[in-house]
Amino acid sequence: MCGIAGIIGATAEDSAVVTRMIQAIAHRGPNGVRTEMLGGLALAHARLSIIDLEGGWQPLHSAAATLIGNGEIYNYLELAADHDLGARLRTGSDFEPLLLLYPELGEAVFARLRGMYGLCLRADGQAARLARDTFGIKPLYRRKLGDKTLFASEPRALFAADAARPKLNIEAAQELLALNYTLGRETIFQGVTRLLPGEVDADGGRGAFTASVGPPRALSGAAALDALDAMLEDSVRIHQRADVPYGLFLSGGIDSAAIATLMARLNSRPVTAFTCGFEDANLAAEGASDERRAAEQVARALNLDWRETRFGAEDFWRIAPEVAWALDDPTTDFATLPTYRLAEAAKGTLTVVLTGEGGDELFGGYGRYRRALRPAWLGGRPAEPQVSAPFLEDGGAGALARWRAAAAISRPGLTQLQQAQAADMATWLPNDLLLKLDRCLMAHGLEGRTPFLDPKLADFAFHLPDRLKVRGRHGKWLLRRWLARHCPAADAWSRKKGFTTPVAGWIAPRAADLGPRIAAVEGVRAVCDIEAVKAVFDDDRHSASRWPLMVYALWWMIHIGGATRAEAADAALGRP
Repeated sequence: MCGIAGIIGATAEDSAVVTRMIQAIAHRGPNGVRTEMLGGLALAHARLSIIDLEGGWQPLHSAAATLIGNGEIYNYLELAADHDLGARLRTGSDFEPLLLLYPELGEAVFARLRGMYGLCLRADGQAARLARDTFGIKPLYRRKLGDKTLFASEPRALFAADAARPKLNIEAAQELLALNYTLGRETIFQGVTRLLPGEVDADGGRGAFTASVGPPRALSGAAALDALDAMLEDSVRIHQRADVPYGLFLSGGIDSAAIATLMARLNSRPVTAFTCGFEDANLAAEGASDERRAAEQVARALNLDWRETRFGAEDFWRIAPEVAWALDDPTTDFATLPTYRLAEAAKGTLTVVLTGEGGDELFGGYGRYRRALRPAWLGGRPAEPQVSAPFLEDGGAGALARWRAAAAISRPGLTQLQQAQAADMATWLPNDLLLKLDRCLMAHGLEGRTPFLDPKLADFAFHLPDRLKVRGRHGKWLLRRWLARHCPAADAWSRKKGFTTPVAGWIAPRAADLGPRIAAVEGVRAVCDIEAVKAVFDDDRHSASRWPLMVYALWWMIHIGGATRAEAADAALGRP
């Protein structure tokens, strides 16, 4: 795990340039930085040491190839054994088997990887290639600068190359405010693109997983339970591979409880688990839930080393500008707040954290999936974002239309449920959930791992029959049944509460002061109807729209306007 930066088509003077680039994202690699110039490539690596602490430094070289990567290849031991690489390995790095196999197998090697990565790889006699993992767990961005191609783990590094002031992509900003995230290849910065999940060298593919989706496979409940147990255990086992302390983030939900159950099974010592709970009297009024009680029940039943972290109004005002800084590719998802707070709490105790991202998308957990399966007269509606952006001229209609285009997955035989799942995996999962996890944890030098997004487990889950995903009022039916058997304390059949942070209650007392401040920000004025923005802060009926505007204003001031976090907080938020 780390941050990478590089220049394809580099010349001698780019040694200083790539050094500036990697310094801009040095928070991703607190264990040290290395740079290298190599035949038209300028490469830089900021390392967070996880596997082979002494020998796993990058760039990596073989007789026939060079590689620099961010992430983890979890099945590196199996790759080495299957291809008899032992005598050829010089390090214990999880990326070295890929380095050796790429010159022999070419792009076919990526289909054999179980892991998360954003990387640059060049075999002798070939052009350098960029690649991103199947689900987009790890980020990778590109920017053209003359006849050179710059790449990096975060956009901020690309602008450090020439100290250029970023320019706002208005259409992407509208998407952010309407959907909570941006879509597709284009980012919120003009001239900066992201590789899509599963792409090699921005080849135009939709992604390695969504490109291979197919209809459900015939499978009985009993056989599915046995297969699920084996696949979950195998995925969690390889996701634990590390030479540093690892643990998990434990909510009160099904997904993290399942991960905790497997970690407890696989470890002889108590596994360290962190849970965030909200300190606020407005929880019930806002539909938010404090998950500590449910998490503690699971932790006690599994004998976890459970650590409780609290989040209150003071944390909210302190962390909001920090989150805006961390998310240079932004999302306005309020779950960034507790995720950042958990990472802050876990730093110094853990270096690797397992989480439950992907469980809902793969096992059919969201209520919108169940609504999509109902007829209209029973309240059914498409499983797409419910856009409400009164401060945008079109109310967010343009962003929703672009979401529908990005989400369209056409494959013969897919069920309506699978279509909804595939749409989420092409849009919301990489550009909101996984982006949030990467930035909030890497800001603290932590690695986040997602066992549900292992390609083998994901393929199994996506192709389950619909009846094993959604049954009656329950989503994730098979996963719930498995959890009820293996961890009864998790209360697997309780109604899914969703995850709500009580931001509206924290903002409300200061709304009258915040409205004019937010409306005065240049980036807000470039995208929004300013009178409508003021109305959002004047009228409590629009309280849900306040946080997206607030965090976008902070983000714009920091990443476009060039303000420090403190300057942005003073201007946009004032003093509590």
